[in-house]
Amino acid sequence: MATDHAPPPAAPVEASARLLLPQILPALVVGVGASLLFLGISALAEKFQHVLWNDLPDALGIGGYSSLWIIVMLTATGVAVGLVVWKVPGHAGPDPASEGLGGAPLAPGVVPGLLVASTLSLAGGVSLGPENPIIAANIALAFWLGSKAVPALPGAAWVALASAGTIGALFGTPVAAALVLSEALTSQPGRGSLWDRLFAPLVAAGAGALTTELISEPSFDVGLPPLTHPGYGDILAALVIASAAAVFGLASCYLFPYVHAVFHRLRHPMLMLPLGGLVLGLLGALGGHLTLFKGLAETKDLTAGIGGWSSGELAKFAVVKLLALVVAASCGFRGGRIFPAVFIGAAFGLLAQALVPEVHPAVAVSSAVLGVLLATTRQGWISLFTGAVLASSPAMLALLCLASLPAWLIVTGRPQLELDHQGNALR
Repeated sequence: MATDHAPPPAAPVEASARLLLPQILPALVVGVGASLLFLGISALAEKFQHVLWNDLPDALGIGGYSSLWIIVMLTATGVAVGLVVWKVPGHAGPDPASEGLGGAPLAPGVVPGLLVASTLSLAGGVSLGPENPIIAANIALAFWLGSKAVPALPGAAWVALASAGTIGALFGTPVAAALVLSEALTSQPGRGSLWDRLFAPLVAAGAGALTTELISEPSFDVGLPPLTHPGYGDILAALVIASAAAVFGLASCYLFPYVHAVFHRLRHPMLMLPLGGLVLGLLGALGGHLTLFKGLAETKDLTAGIGGWSSGELAKFAVVKLLALVVAASCGFRGGRIFPAVFIGAAFGLLAQALVPEVHPAVAVSSAVLGVLLATTRQGWISLFTGAVLASSPAMLALLCLASLPAWLIVTGRPQLELDHQGNALR
């Protein structure tokens, strides 16, 4: 009979919707909360930064970015963070060299020390971003509070909501969270389709992004001239620059375990962090104030001067910032690596453009940022997304997709800018 070959009836949509709808409210709450914590810590760090680098040196009659002040401030920041790691309960979390984005929830008692250490690092000029500590803090708080408020929701769900909400808040768009989570979820077993599993995290990411947009209006637009009609030369330039930047970024990954081992021979945070701060101060005095801090505002300053920097200055910026990132991540400062890597990539790209002026600045900068991020994070989607949003040009997306392929061949299987708990580089 013909009916024997009829397909089975489709499952009712309502069955899936009934599972997803109750997740909306927790996702909204977590997304908004994640954004507010990120914005609060960022605002506090900015105010403290202004006091340390403007008000205080002005009151003392010292140049805020003089070599002496840079060395003093970075060393003092090392002392302050060392005290937090040494004395505050929870010791500001585990060694950041072995921690990536997200991870298992920390005990809630660790969160205050982690946030204080991160705020001091951000304000004091350390070459690390806020992303790792903020994501870790939001995961810990969402897991702890959520498990008490809605015990029926699995613990892994709170981790995913907090990660997505924070990434959405950091980048001002849920697209970044969707890309990162889709990359992670494809390797994890779970119930339902990929979009079913992304539903609640996307709600959290959207809530986090919109909260950030409404309060602070963030922007990754660094003022690059738009690329409207890419040609064959742009394709070749993107392929070459992304690959060269990936090789340059890999230098930090190969250095990382050795620098980490040197600092950790000192064992005590009040030795490791002040010494690390001193080294960062010396690097900052060499590289100048653009090589300090997390790097996003400094990237905008860098690209605002396209054509005004010599190739020697740009090479110095890229090398100093790369070394500062390795030292900061090795000696125990709490922070993330994405934002400093963006500055490194921008400096490297502008160096390539200065050497070959025919290369379009948007192609040079976006391709180099893509290559450096692939090397230092191994997050393919987030690297591609960041390179694309910096250019604010839809035409760049196709070029970056092509440029990511040889760059990925270069970095895959190589050491990462993350260590295992024995101090060995992950691959």
